[in-house]
Amino acid sequence: MIINIKEAIILGIVEGLTEFLPVSSTGHLILTSHLLGLNADDGKTGLDAFEIVIQSGALLAVFSIYLHYIQRIWNGVLGRDSEGLKLLQQLLIAVMPALIMGYCLGHWIKERLFGINPVLFALVAGGILMIVVEYIRKNRKAWVPLTLEDMDIKNALIIGCAQCLALWPGTSRSMITMVAAMLLGFSPKAAAEFSFLLALPTLGAATLYDLYKHGGDILQVSGVSGLLTGVLVSWIVAWVAVKAFLLYLTRHGMFIFGVYRIILAIAISLAI
Repeated sequence: MIINIKEAIILGIVEGLTEFLPVSSTGHLILTSHLLGLNADDGKTGLDAFEIVIQSGALLAVFSIYLHYIQRIWNGVLGRDSEGLKLLQQLLIAVMPALIMGYCLGHWIKERLFGINPVLFALVAGGILMIVVEYIRKNRKAWVPLTLEDMDIKNALIIGCAQCLALWPGTSRSMITMVAAMLLGFSPKAAAEFSFLLALPTLGAATLYDLYKHGGDILQVSGVSGLLTGVLVSWIVAWVAVKAFLLYLTRHGMFIFGVYRIILAIAISLAI
């Protein structure tokens, strides 16, 4: 095995902390794996898949936090809640662009973009974008921010198309979807909530696909105990991170995360 229990815990913490923050969990996992020396060629496929599959722990955290929305969606499927059905339709529309692009370009992306330099570039570009968007948002005049209830199919599709950019590691799925929603006029809280809910089908599909496709490779590099440890740790840490992030975001916005991304990229580039 390449990943021991201690390293699985570290990767689980990094995944849980960064999955729903606008700083790129994939980028941080790639950088962390590099710093831990986990880039052996003979286990790269399993390591890459491991980093994707342990995000299921973060998804469990969002599922538990937003269980009331999940219940509304289920009631909508049963014909008991029209708003729940509407939200389900919006999430399905928003998830399709990334699923299609990920299916078509997934292998190319893993071959070409899962590396230090592409991640550093995406971190800086995303950081600058966040700072600019925060400036625009805070200088809007006579702006009444939209809530999650104001989401419609058109806005969901635009956010879904923006999510395709997150296939580039280091971009951050949560960052690009929140930025897109905020540019459309949604409040930071509503943007974050839709982004988190959108993670369930988006990351859930990616997790299941990699588990099916590379389950054997994952067990070779981590074993069952390592995989379960990474998932459990990411679940616990992500639950705390989401709660804290929502509280901070509604009060202060995303500016500090944009600055963090740029500083991190510069620090890593100087260290390697």
